[in-house]
Amino acid sequence: MLKTIKHCLTVAVAAAALSVHAQPLDGPLRIVVGYAPGGSSDRVARIVADKLQAKLGVPVIVDNKAGAGGRLAAQQLKNTPANQNVLMLANPAVMVVAPLVFKDNGYDAERDFVPVSHVNNYEFAVAVGTAIPVRELSHLIAWLRVNPGKANFGVPATGSLPHFFGLMVGQKAGVDAQVVGYRGSAPLLNDLMGGQVAVAFDTFDTVLPQHEGGKIRILAVSSAERSPHAPNIPTFKEAGMDLVATGWNTFFAPSSMPKAKVEMLSKAIREVMQDPDTVRKFNDSKMTAVVSTQAQTQAMLKAFRAQWAPVVKTSGYQP
Repeated sequence: MLKTIKHCLTVAVAAAALSVHAQPLDGPLRIVVGYAPGGSSDRVARIVADKLQAKLGVPVIVDNKAGAGGRLAAQQLKNTPANQNVLMLANPAVMVVAPLVFKDNGYDAERDFVPVSHVNNYEFAVAVGTAIPVRELSHLIAWLRVNPGKANFGVPATGSLPHFFGLMVGQKAGVDAQVVGYRGSAPLLNDLMGGQVAVAFDTFDTVLPQHEGGKIRILAVSSAERSPHAPNIPTFKEAGMDLVATGWNTFFAPSSMPKAKVEMLSKAIREVMQDPDTVRKFNDSKMTAVVSTQAQTQAMLKAFRAQWAPVVKTSGYQP
């Protein structure tokens, strides 16, 4: 009799746990992106949102909350009530760099948010305009040493990872570079193509179309191996500079969200990222899809902070 009761209790507990994890959302899911439509983070959010909507059976809305380099979205999300269905897609500029450089950031990246799922990685690239007489990274370094007044590195935003990656390259090359921050990739690339800035650092997927169109030249990519999207472009290591760096996009939930709901959303996103059509859409956007559990996402964030925090602090950068 006692064994029967224990068995019934075990089955009941297991069933209750299963129902919690399988329970659908009680309304639409909102995905907040801290940037304007059209950028790489926005593209990632929309690919995943489209797939999640079919999987979850509820509307999934991408909500662009641009401002303060992505920090505005985080500042608003941290105060989300527990009963709301909302996630944020964020990158290292918001979750790693900003907490290190802003004295009053308006949020605590580790306390106010829960990592849900790491969904893609991206690389950085160094590119020059076609008027610059260099075709290899070593040629660029030699040219900058001869022309120190032209060692201006354009980046899509001050305080972004391309900003700090450019500083890392300058330090390794022994070049006293001045970083020129723009209000996004579009004006940066316009100036690069027009010759107003000599060198640009940005995400690889952003600059590749202009390279393919012959409007700029990418000299090296920051991944450990050559990109399958452009196998003729060498890595920094192959070009003679021992440097590997990547960025990422990851979904975060406000810390107020119930644990069971976070786990359910993490599982749903992980399944979406395994969908061959999702992988194809990421490939078409020149981005690398990632399938990650919550535990793997947390481990990635810990390792990433350990790699980049010293770089940001050593730079002395102040907003």
